[in-house]
Amino acid sequence: MARKMIIAGNWKMNKTPSETRSFIEELKPLVAGADAEVVCCVPAIDIIPAVEAAKGSNIVIGAENMYFEEKGAFTGEIAPNMLVDAGVTYVILGHSERREYFAETNETVNKKVKKAFEHGLKPIVCCGETLTQREQGITLDWIRQQIKIAFLDVTPEQAKEAVIAYEPIWAIGTGKVATTEQAQEVCGAIRQLIAEIYDEATAEAIRIQYGGSVAPKNAAELFAQPDIDGGLVGGASLKADFGQVVCYK
Repeated sequence: MARKMIIAGNWKMNKTPSETRSFIEELKPLVAGADAEVVCCVPAIDIIPAVEAAKGSNIVIGAENMYFEEKGAFTGEIAPNMLVDAGVTYVILGHSERREYFAETNETVNKKVKKAFEHGLKPIVCCGETLTQREQGITLDWIRQQIKIAFLDVTPEQAKEAVIAYEPIWAIGTGKVATTEQAQEVCGAIRQLIAEIYDEATAEAIRIQYGGSVAPKNAAELFAQPDIDGGLVGGASLKADFGQVVCYK
């Protein structure tokens, strides 16, 4: 069975609630004919207006992060059950910015992945290497470690519902894009790793995105690769250009 493409926008720390409503309304007609699943992952304060604005459309709303506890003295954090109640379907976990600026580790990402599945949320699990790591030739070793730990104690049935986003850190927001060959090589290696951890059926089912300066000019070539099932889109997801990325064919 062919995997359905998934193209998700990661808004990062952008757009107020009122800007969110306006943008979703602008985006709806631009992506209405998309073959791919369309996801907007928005800041926590924008989730409810985004869900309301997207009602009746093919746009699904995701969160950019969540905590691995359901309630308690964790000031400033968002619990998975809060996201579910607000109408969220997907949640980005382990983004390189969370790892770099907020000290997230492979182990905390694993806790979040398992908690997301407990609540029926679909995690978009991020992985990627720095420029130094690529130059040192340890890209695949690094990413294998990130994925192996993130999926520890995750069942094959759960893994099939997950999305993995490969984002070379050196290409995020820099305008640099991994070559099509580089992106396919790593996404293909990730699929092979999932087959090692689980089985071929799970590897064939899981969707793997490429992220890192995805834009209308390069989307079609990237998404045509056999192991790239869509994109996690940063800057271009904040503008009407996102419609061109989603409708890349």
